[in-house]
Amino acid sequence: MMKRILMGLFFIGLLFAGTGAGLLLANITRQQVEAEQYPLKIAEIADSEIDPAVWGLNFPAHYDRFKMTETIYGSTPYGGSEMYSKLEKYPAMIRLWAGYAFSIDHNEDRGHFYAQIDQENTQRVKAPRNQPAACINCHAGEAPLLIAEMGWEEFNKTPYNDLVDELHTASSCADCHDPQTMELRLTRPGLINALEQQGIDWTEATRQEMRTYVCAQCHVEYYFAGDNKILTFPWADGTNIDDIDGYYERIGFKDWEHAETKSPMIKIQHPEYELYTTGLHYRSGVACADCHMPYIREGGVKISDHWVRSPLTNVNAACQTCHNISEADLEDRILTIQNNTAQLLRLSEEALLAAMDAIIAAQEAGATDEALVEARNLHRRSQLRWDFISSENSTGFHSPQESARVLAMCIDLARQAQLSAVGVLNGLETQ
Repeated sequence: MMKRILMGLFFIGLLFAGTGAGLLLANITRQQVEAEQYPLKIAEIADSEIDPAVWGLNFPAHYDRFKMTETIYGSTPYGGSEMYSKLEKYPAMIRLWAGYAFSIDHNEDRGHFYAQIDQENTQRVKAPRNQPAACINCHAGEAPLLIAEMGWEEFNKTPYNDLVDELHTASSCADCHDPQTMELRLTRPGLINALEQQGIDWTEATRQEMRTYVCAQCHVEYYFAGDNKILTFPWADGTNIDDIDGYYERIGFKDWEHAETKSPMIKIQHPEYELYTTGLHYRSGVACADCHMPYIREGGVKISDHWVRSPLTNVNAACQTCHNISEADLEDRILTIQNNTAQLLRLSEEALLAAMDAIIAAQEAGATDEALVEARNLHRRSQLRWDFISSENSTGFHSPQESARVLAMCIDLARQAQLSAVGVLNGLETQ
């Protein structure tokens, strides 16, 4: 009797095992077929199509993740997707940018979904501060269509508010992908022109290089050149901050005159690409997309995660693919770099404010513009370096050693500016 029961249980076990193996095999086969068939071409995508939802008909897994850039996932210690006023958090910025629109409104940025919305709503583009349409380049999917229709120069010089009613799309699939082949491509003349100036043919770039170049279309420093406000990258002499500083000096460019010190100032934008190219990850062949869009599996399909966000919210996929270290230890390494950089940023702000106060004191005592040329130039060069790290969105992580070097230079130049202004003031007092 017992033998029969054991035999029965054995055959039942075999049955379950066989069924499980069959289901597993069926699942594997289904995922293999799914991977082979994806994407299914359901819709024709026109060359002028910028609506991500249309692209999503053919690429639903990608589109579902892309839509998640609308998600407000919260804050990280130095970023995240929660909008807040950086002017309130770091009030020194109000004085540092005195006389420039950033001293009125400067918020933490949100996901790519909000690129056009947040630009339209910022006080920096509201009357009477009507910016050129060159600002649209990286905030609206309509930019390439408007450039094709209007021409590059006409597009750039047109007032932003003359075109704002035509803008309805933020980042789009078309910004980075060819609609026919889905190959990565560049669509923004600013980067294309800058690479050409350096003798780089982006059409010969590897796919891994393109996974950084498509981000460098927007995550860079730029300025508006000439009366036509042509969006230009200051890379003619190189892409590190010393090269950029020298370039601006050579062409005699300034964004504005500081309202308190009368110094000729540069407003740095968001030079993620420039800082990143000085770091270890870049030199090791890591692309922007490897960390901000790591590969994930959706069913049987392996895709780049189009929910572009801080790697701190996704350490497992963003970091542990290469680093066999616990999430807690990786997070600690990241925050150590960011905390140290933040401390240097605050020290830089203190040094800049001291330099400004010394220049203002000299002005109020009757110092001439000629006497203050050196102090004002040192102020400009110092703040340019603070702004380079402050406005770069990784709080030093993209290149920790370079960030520390740049901020050390900032503090040194600010103290030189302070000493120069004090020297001028002392000279007045002894007359």
